[in-house]
Amino acid sequence: MQRVLSTYLYIQHRLTAAVLADIFRAGIPAVELWCRRSHFDYRSPEVVREVSEWLRDHPLRVHSLHAPTERDFAPGRESGSPISIADPERVRRLDAVDEMKRALDVAEQIPFRLMIVHIGAARESSDPRKLEAAFNSLEHLSLFAKQRGVTLALENIPGELAAPSNLRHLIEDTRLHDLRLCFDTGHAHLEDGVERSFEAMGDWMVTTHVHDNDGDKDEHLFPYEGSIDWDAALRLFAAAPVAGGLPVVLELREQPARANPLADVRRVFDRMETALNAATPATKSAGTAAGQSAAPQRAPGTR
Repeated sequence: MQRVLSTYLYIQHRLTAAVLADIFRAGIPAVELWCRRSHFDYRSPEVVREVSEWLRDHPLRVHSLHAPTERDFAPGRESGSPISIADPERVRRLDAVDEMKRALDVAEQIPFRLMIVHIGAARESSDPRKLEAAFNSLEHLSLFAKQRGVTLALENIPGELAAPSNLRHLIEDTRLHDLRLCFDTGHAHLEDGVERSFEAMGDWMVTTHVHDNDGDKDEHLFPYEGSIDWDAALRLFAAAPVAGGLPVVLELREQPARANPLADVRRVFDRMETALNAATPATKSAGTAAGQSAAPQRAPGTR
């Protein structure tokens, strides 16, 4: 199982070498960096250089970058001024695209393979003007990302605009076949459910955001602390046609009462890996145990 921790766990704090060192010492092999300027200021050459230099000296891998979703965020607040690449207003849309490009520029100093992108804000309707705006933005951004060795992965978020089926159709009905999808368990649980949402995204999925809730609010709880059926969810993960398996990227909210969150992260990873191993088909397990590589995944969009 590919274990990845999103630095969303520290979103209320500045991302420093000390934070990365704590994650590394906890035995977590990879991270997703969350682009919020009060946390990880992707626009600051000094901040990017500090993180890059620490990473060069330690075997902590950057699995992905989460694209910015807002600007002018102040510490201690839960939201800032949202940005959206699906904004029908051209000036605001281009401003959002520029912000995404600045985040992609991080790849010149900190290599990463995926950037997770929201195509709008939560609870947005599936307006044809917004879909057209998203297409125009992604057409430009996917090329910009490809030049930096990065693939964009669109995340399902609550609402019609970024519903799993709409994200899949956005890729299949356009020529943007370089795009992929990020499956978010918590957001799926708030909408059509984990199983239905997972199936709707199909083999375009390449990564995940894993967190829990009680079905009412987007709480980003640790798995097994909400109402998601994790045994069922992990059976879906185990059957996904992704070489090496779907990465399990924990995207968790800080809980001040939790004394040692990284120890709890390790326990969650261990529990999920046990469940994933139990759910993996015997033939697949045997091939992995023998050191054989998984069969290459058919490229989405090919027939």
